[in-house]
Amino acid sequence: MISLLVVDDHPVVRNGLTGMFASDPEFEVVGEAGDGSEAVRLARALRPDVILMDLRMPGTDGVTAIGELARLGVPSHVLVLTTYDTDSYVVPAIEAGATGYLLKDAPRDELLRAVRAAARGESVLAPAVAGRLMNRVRTPGAGPLSQRELAVLELVAGGRTNREAAAALFISEATVKTHLLNIYSKLGVGDRAAAVAEAFHRGLLTPKG
Repeated sequence: MISLLVVDDHPVVRNGLTGMFASDPEFEVVGEAGDGSEAVRLARALRPDVILMDLRMPGTDGVTAIGELARLGVPSHVLVLTTYDTDSYVVPAIEAGATGYLLKDAPRDELLRAVRAAARGESVLAPAVAGRLMNRVRTPGAGPLSQRELAVLELVAGGRTNREAAAALFISEATVKTHLLNIYSKLGVGDRAAAVAEAFHRGLLTPKG
């Protein structure tokens, strides 16, 4: 039996999901939460196999909760279930540690299959989300780096970790990761070392001293 924690700020949505999974003997809903902080507290106590996580919630949002679960070492697999499929939601959620990303219009059978896969630790992406990520990887972003992206890259080139860069710029670590993904896309590279090397090659960064 796969144990589930359902996280959504709308009671009607939580009730609908709970009823759907309760009707299948393969699943057991062990808890419900209405925001990210409650989700983290329950996940630590209940250790469900899968957490169905909404993203936009009052108080602690889903991305912050996912990152906190990863930081605390909670072994549950997080499957995002939301109505938002833009890069500004998808990338931070996956970077924070989500196993999968589905949209709320997914058919019942697709959602059940996704939860089974997530329980096995397999990545599950809605087709629209997968298409966005593929395009992001295949097509280097157009346009120059923004001033904030350059600031992040300078700190990375200086040996700062994501956490240190976030503290220096007074932004979240998840935001630093998002900036780095944008930098990789614009420079056509796949990691931070390659981004720094390419930036020096293009003259975007200059050696200090």
